[in-house]
This record gives sequence, C-alpha cells and structure tokens, in this order.
Amino acid sequence: METKTRRKEPDYARRINRVLDYIDKHLDEELTIDVLSDVANFSKFHFHRQFSQNCGISLSRYIQFMRLKRASYRLAFNPTAPIIDVALDSAFENPESFSRAFKAAFGQTPSAFRKKPDWASWSARSRISLPPSKRTEDMDVKIIDVEPILVAALEHRGAPALLNDSVQRFIAWRKSSGLSPVSKCETYGVPYNDPNTTPPEEFRFDICGSAPAPVPANEHGVVTKTIPGGRCAMTLHAGSRDRIDESVYALYRDWLPESGEELRDFPVYFHYLNLDHDTPEHRHLTEIYLPLK
Repeated sequence: METKTRRKEPDYARRINRVLDYIDKHLDEELTIDVLSDVANFSKFHFHRQFSQNCGISLSRYIQFMRLKRASYRLAFNPTAPIIDVALDSAFENPESFSRAFKAAFGQTPSAFRKKPDWASWSARSRISLPPSKRTEDMDVKIIDVEPILVAALEHRGAPALLNDSVQRFIAWRKSSGLSPVSKCETYGVPYNDPNTTPPEEFRFDICGSAPAPVPANEHGVVTKTIPGGRCAMTLHAGSRDRIDESVYALYRDWLPESGEELRDFPVYFHYLNLDHDTPEHRHLTEIYLPLK
C-alpha cells in the first residue's frame, strides 16, 4: 500500500500542477469546479478536498489570492492604473469589496499599498506550499558562450522579503537617470546565495540593467559591475518567478551531475526577458545561466 501511495503522489502533483497552470492562464475568466476538475481529471465531488490537501489552501481562496497578487504588482509598479480598473480586472464587482479582500490578504488597503508597500508582510502572507512542478526531463539545457556584460547594479543586502523594495529603488534610478532604459537594455538578477537556506540578514542579490558606460555616483546607490563572460549552461524558466528555484534546483541536483561539467566561480544568474507587471505570471520568461569552466 505504501509503494502504491508513493507512485500516486507524483501523478497527483502533475495533475494539480495542470490546474495551477490553467488558473494562471485564465485568471480573467470564470473558473468553475466543472472546468477545473476536468483539467485535473479528478471527480468534481472530490476535487476540492484533493486540491486543498495538495496546496494547503482551498480552491476558491487560491483563485482569489492569485488575482489579488496580480493586483498588488499592478498597484506597486503601474501607478497610473486606476484602482477601480484593478478591482474589476480582479473579478470584484466594486472597489469596496476589492479593498476589503486586499486588506485581508496583505494587511494594507490598495491605496496604502500603492503609496508604500509593506513588502515584508506581503511576502510572509504570500507563501503557499504548492506541489513541485519542475522535472529534469522537461528542461532544455544548452551550453553556450556569453560575452561579458557591463551592468548598472543595485546591491540588495538583507531579507529576501524586502527585495521588491530594492526593485522599486532600481526602477526609480532607471527612470530618473535614463542610463539603462528598460526598453533598450537587458535586465538581470544575480543571487549570491540561496534564499531558502541563507539567514535573512546575509542574503545578497544584485538587480542589474545592462549599461553602455560606467554609472556615475547617484543617490540610489547604483554601481557599475560586470557579469563575466564564458561558458554557461542555459535553460528557460517559463512561468511565475516565485517558482524559479525549482528550475535552479533541477539544474544543480539533476542536470549538473549527469553532464560531467564543473562550475565556474560565479553564481547562477537570471536574464529577465519580460518585465511588464501587467503580464500574467504564466507568460513570464526568464533565462537561467549556470557559469561553467
């Protein structure tokens, strides 16, 4: 019986992940139990319980939370979007019901969050235990040679929960300086350690934009750095960047030992192919580079 249960777990996780992907792609549509149970190939009479058991949250709360999470990004990073439009796009009938649900989810009203997001509280409230989705056999890994990249970098030091504060500072520098315009320059992230195993006060992450020339001194603390060139293993992570660690772990845990390659003395880094915070999470595309000798 134990062996049979273990065999079922990966299959159930895959089926639940099909549902999670479907929800991400159809947040603007009505998501009924009939449709979602059919996507999972589960009986609709048992689907609610199976979803809650695998995700630690009810189906209806998960759908509402994903809509509110998308709304939080729009509020923080798209200040011109009217709150009423954000509310309606999140499937709420009016701003009042949206405001109540948003405050219950994140501890701030939409207007207060837009003015000064409490990213630490937002991060703590955003944690949902989802079944793993990344399998090595699903990954397409290529070994390529990359050129050195001169970048403007904002060095985040401290809790991962506060990373979005640093992102907002970097965006402010980009807009005020015009030296690394997002429309013409590439955007990178360099995590120097694993946020899941590093003490919060020791976490380091560089938020980078390619730059044509060294960056002059500025009040935002943005400095000039270089992402070194050389051989890299590269794979594409499609979907929410909250789950990018699954792709990173699969590279380290599965691909690297089987490849016979050795690592270079530079951390894994990310190239963000799209940054529009109105873009649904399932359309986020991120290249992951693992530096090799």
